[in-house]
Amino acid sequence: MWFFTHVWIIPALMALSFLLILFFGKKMPKKGAEIGIVFVGAAFVLALLTGGNWIAWSNDNPKGDGPAAEGAALANVDPSCSSVAAEAAAAGEAAEHGEGKKGEGHSKDAEGHSKEGASAATSAPLGESAAPVAATTSSAEKAGKEEVATRPVVSCINWFQNGDQTISIGTLVDGQSVLLLIVVTLISLLVHVFSTDYVHGDRRYTHYFAFLSLFTASMLFFVLSENTLQMIVGWELVGVCSFALIGHWWEEKPNSDAALKAFLTNRVGDIGLLVGVIVLYFAAGKSFSIMDLNILANEGEISHNLLLIGSLCLITAVMSKSGQFILHTWLPDAMAGPTPVSALIHAATMVVAGVYMVARLYPVFFEGLSISGSSVNALSMIGAITALFGAMLAFVQKDIKKVLAYSTVSQLGFMVTALGVGAWTAALFHLFTHAFFKACLFLGAGSLSHACHHSFNMVDDMGGLRKIMPKTFWTYLVATAALAGVFPLSGFWSKDEILAGTGSFPGTTGANGEYHVMLVMLLLAAFCTAAYMTRTIWYAFYGEYRGHGTPHESGPRITTPLIILASLGAIAGIFNLPAAFDFLPEGAQTRFEHYVEPVGLYFPAITHAGFNPALAVISVLVGLSGIGLAYLYFFKDAFAGLHGLAERNKVAAFFKNILVNKYYFDWLYTTVIVGFVKGPLARAANWFSANVIDGTVNLVGKTAVGSGSWVYKNVDQKVVDGAVNGAGSSASGVGAMLRLTQTGRIQQYAALFFAAVAILAGVFVVVIG
Repeated sequence: MWFFTHVWIIPALMALSFLLILFFGKKMPKKGAEIGIVFVGAAFVLALLTGGNWIAWSNDNPKGDGPAAEGAALANVDPSCSSVAAEAAAAGEAAEHGEGKKGEGHSKDAEGHSKEGASAATSAPLGESAAPVAATTSSAEKAGKEEVATRPVVSCINWFQNGDQTISIGTLVDGQSVLLLIVVTLISLLVHVFSTDYVHGDRRYTHYFAFLSLFTASMLFFVLSENTLQMIVGWELVGVCSFALIGHWWEEKPNSDAALKAFLTNRVGDIGLLVGVIVLYFAAGKSFSIMDLNILANEGEISHNLLLIGSLCLITAVMSKSGQFILHTWLPDAMAGPTPVSALIHAATMVVAGVYMVARLYPVFFEGLSISGSSVNALSMIGAITALFGAMLAFVQKDIKKVLAYSTVSQLGFMVTALGVGAWTAALFHLFTHAFFKACLFLGAGSLSHACHHSFNMVDDMGGLRKIMPKTFWTYLVATAALAGVFPLSGFWSKDEILAGTGSFPGTTGANGEYHVMLVMLLLAAFCTAAYMTRTIWYAFYGEYRGHGTPHESGPRITTPLIILASLGAIAGIFNLPAAFDFLPEGAQTRFEHYVEPVGLYFPAITHAGFNPALAVISVLVGLSGIGLAYLYFFKDAFAGLHGLAERNKVAAFFKNILVNKYYFDWLYTTVIVGFVKGPLARAANWFSANVIDGTVNLVGKTAVGSGSWVYKNVDQKVVDGAVNGAGSSASGVGAMLRLTQTGRIQQYAALFFAAVAILAGVFVVVIG
């Protein structure tokens, strides 16, 4: 338990590494690189120990299923992190002692749709009743298998107070997060070692290693997030670090443009992330907890419409972060950064963040998109389109890194499609294997560039390097074969599992739906993958050397990571050998599924497609046919008549131009949308400001001046001043009259007094008489 409750130390180590390198790196003998390597090495060791403890923890699960077992599985969830999980654990404990009423509440039919139970507690407010959550049919039972519920360990502390609500921050440890801990720290360690040679003497060497550490810390923070608000923080930190690393050589405008493009494109998708998290926050009864959200979604306690809206919003974020069509355009341009950064971004960190988020919140997507029993949904369609059309773009690239970038786009499409068809384990397994062989390929491209005076143009500046750089060649070849799905390398096992997961090939059993279109598109993408990777081998390693200077094999700090990654890319498939291989010991089958895939209340009751030998043979033949045709075209010149076809044929030229211009998405975004905003829209806004807004303001001003002038002349001067002047004149007249009597002479006043008395006396005499 210590490793699970203290797993926060792993990202904290990398954050501390960032600070130490930033403040003390330039004073160190290796300019801070040694700090980064020591800390990421320590993080990797801790991740391995955490993984070993998770395996032991999983094997030590108490046997059984049903409400009691599923409730007991949530006993290690801190109640302050998830009230719903706490209620489920309490109800499970009550059920274990015979106090619960089994069968009440919500359950799911064969299609996975929620249906009302008999319990009156189903009408209770969200999260207030434990009965609908815990007293449900076991997830394992619904899937038709006897599994032991996963025991996630969730810990948290108070983060901040918002009114009467306390927002927590913490860690969620289960097979999924432990897997990414190991993958991220291992790839980051190898990238750190590789970088000591590759960027040696760089003008911002210390800065580079500082941000490598922060990038790793951000991804680990995201992976361990206990709630969706925390995931947003990790998500954005990864984006900021990628901006800094892609634009590492910011003095060159294309590099800074690429960094800005990545940053701004991801902000577009992040709008969907924010809206989706807000929708799901209210849907879960004002809770950001991942456990609360997953349990409520899985048990039918959230309306389908809210789950659909939330999942569609989050898919927008996946499209940007994980390079899915139509927000994929930033990813190939991100090759402007140093090659080790490209390996880290495209193999284990930033681009798989979207895939990880979908996997972590899978009940939301599984229920919201009605994945079970379906044949198409938004997630599977976007993934399949990305897999095929991303692969096609790789054929027209001269830059070897851009070939690998479009390959990453395509492989991410495979993962997203797998999640969209219900093949959760296949998606995560492909993420796992892809991390090794794709990191090897990117670092191999870096090794080639290092030997060819930092040029990535394989068409014009490489060639004939097979004998000059044997270690780079063989590791690149193994990684290419794994990516192409050649048996028995790791890519074959993970890709075949995805193809089987579509459930549309005859004889396939156990899939969650029948996704016919997805299978066809993925097979075409697999064919393209094998063909364009064979093309890179031809241009880089065969023929005559077309570059400058004398190339040479890279040093051990570059080739050693290549050997490790190629070896892992070759053998990683053994971690999830099919259950159909019953000639193997039971402990050698589906180990990845057993330790990584969640089972229980916080995960849907998915089924798993069985191994289909016919489909496996076809997938291998598809890959080999791609390799074979590319071999005949490039190595044997068997299709000489096709060379220069685009210059002779208008139809071929039309389709080639579409690929060369990357389906015109950059033209659409840059020329049409941005050009319209910066050009006609900006001019129209300026005209509107100058003529309408300023005109209105000026008119109001002129009207006010005219009105003021009229009021001054007619009201102020004639009425107000006239009245004042009239009053003054009257007062002056009265004063003049008074001045006749008010002389100040006593004798005059006495005479007037006696005169008045005499007149008054005369009046009295006349009146009385």
